[in-house]
Amino acid sequence: MSDTEKNFLKIVDLKKSFGSGETRQEVLKGLSFSVEKGEFCVLLGPSGSGKSTLLNIIGGIDNADSGYISIGGDKLEDLGEKRLTQYRRKHLGYVFQLYNLIGNLNVKENIEVGAYLSDNPLDIDELLNTLGLYEHRHKLPNQLSGGQQQRVSIGRAIVKNPDILLCDEPTGALDYTTSKEILKLIGDINAKYKNTVIMVTHNEAIKGMADHIVKLRDGKVRLNEHNDHKISAAELEW
Repeated sequence: MSDTEKNFLKIVDLKKSFGSGETRQEVLKGLSFSVEKGEFCVLLGPSGSGKSTLLNIIGGIDNADSGYISIGGDKLEDLGEKRLTQYRRKHLGYVFQLYNLIGNLNVKENIEVGAYLSDNPLDIDELLNTLGLYEHRHKLPNQLSGGQQQRVSIGRAIVKNPDILLCDEPTGALDYTTSKEILKLIGDINAKYKNTVIMVTHNEAIKGMADHIVKLRDGKVRLNEHNDHKISAAELEW
């Protein structure tokens, strides 16, 4: 593995505050770590630890006050607004706790929305089969269960064939059994398509299926380790 692949996502002394004066709050207090290309990395931490803020900065949605993030050797702060927009469109996929599907488009059409943003999209019918949604492809979102809607959301994100899949509490609104199904799906997609997965969660159990675990607390990295004994999503218990 080349040095660029080993430090594919590099975070260096990242700091971020909100507010000013007496109300100023430091959210990120000098984070530094790297994620290898193709890794499944879990960002663990309680509410207020800074993990969602970090995810937003990686995603180019927010800016850091100091420090930097580089992806594939390119610093995000050096891209400029036009190239940053292209970077978000072509190289990032987002999966959120809320599905944010378009209500009057069917399953296949919702996924096609993501495909339009890519120069090299995945085959949609093959992806529908991978997602277990092919037989539901003509249904509208309100005809689907919560787990099926999250599968559509994942499909819309992954169809672009992004370098990085950002997942913000993707099982937060789902029951136990459905959560494990969605985690298995994300793990399978990581293995099949080799996308780098960054997943934010407060669920400690999920670290068992990750390649790389980063724990945050009070805006600092408290643990940064690789997992040599991965288990499948089916084996997770919480």
